[in-house]
Amino acid sequence: MQTRFKPEKNMTNPYVIVIGSSAGGVAALQQLVAGLPSDFQVPIFIVQHVAADSKSHLPDILTRTGPLPARHPKDGQPILPGNIYLAPPNQHMLIEDGRILVKHGPKENRFRPSIDALFRSAAYSYGTGVIGVVLTGMLDDGTSGMWSVQRMGGVTIVQEPADALYASMPSSVLQYVNVDHVVPLDQISALLVELTTKAMRTEQSASQEEKERLKLETDIAAQDNGFEKGVLKTGEPSHFSCPDCGGAMVQINEGKIMRFRCHTGHGYSSGSLLHEIRETIEKKLWQSVRSLDESIMLLNLTANNLAREGDMSAATELQAKAQLATKSVNGLRAYIYEQVFEQGSADNAPSDRNSQDAA
Repeated sequence: MQTRFKPEKNMTNPYVIVIGSSAGGVAALQQLVAGLPSDFQVPIFIVQHVAADSKSHLPDILTRTGPLPARHPKDGQPILPGNIYLAPPNQHMLIEDGRILVKHGPKENRFRPSIDALFRSAAYSYGTGVIGVVLTGMLDDGTSGMWSVQRMGGVTIVQEPADALYASMPSSVLQYVNVDHVVPLDQISALLVELTTKAMRTEQSASQEEKERLKLETDIAAQDNGFEKGVLKTGEPSHFSCPDCGGAMVQINEGKIMRFRCHTGHGYSSGSLLHEIRETIEKKLWQSVRSLDESIMLLNLTANNLAREGDMSAATELQAKAQLATKSVNGLRAYIYEQVFEQGSADNAPSDRNSQDAA
């Protein structure tokens, strides 16, 4: 790995930039960083969804691509100007008070690292000094985080969905957040340079209750005990249970956004929760298929045994039951295939968990 890191010095520019990307994100990030000038002094923090069990080479890729050095940060290290920090695989990256936290906190939307977690931590600690950017990706990670950036007075940028390889993430932000800038990828670098030369905003919309929840959810991502800190008081009790741990969940409303968090800390958007419910349904249906197949095998085995012993009447009865069960399981299989096809067509692209960039 290259170690072309800029030396420590005082941060003269008050801004921080947080970027979230997923499917198609590696190429998008390469184009973005290539367009930045070598004297760019604002620190950049990036969450790119990658497989949890693989080594990420994205710091090397971005260091070679653009003029700014990039690497995975260590927990607790200070933030330096003009450097790019990338969340390590299977770790949340958070920022607070001039330092970087790298933690193995509860997953959010089944992801670790989480774009939302990074954005919330930045919004809480840096307020109007945050510039949030959401690029290409599937599903909706980054929407709630961008809402927090906006509420705390930060600047919000979304890649034009028609320009994105995968439009779901930027489209989701646009559906729920009144963003400041919607631009093609090739204009974002110049926009960042322009914005970081302007004076910061001075107004915030977030209530004290929202700020307290931002702090609590950042603490949860940083491995604090959400239950002890009162996570169940952050929203209304929900009828849903957590797909990760089965824990009790609360419903949190942010404008038009509805999301959920369980008492152990796992977080879900409504879209991600629906995705998990669908996967649970499919899993249980296949378990039913397996059970029916096993019952058919046992009925036929027993029927064959009875036939060998000369009890043809009982054997014929069991064979009839096996045929009826076969008809049922074939119908269930057809139903599963039909539902999977319809859901896949509705999504119009593979899930992020199946199409993560190998970086």
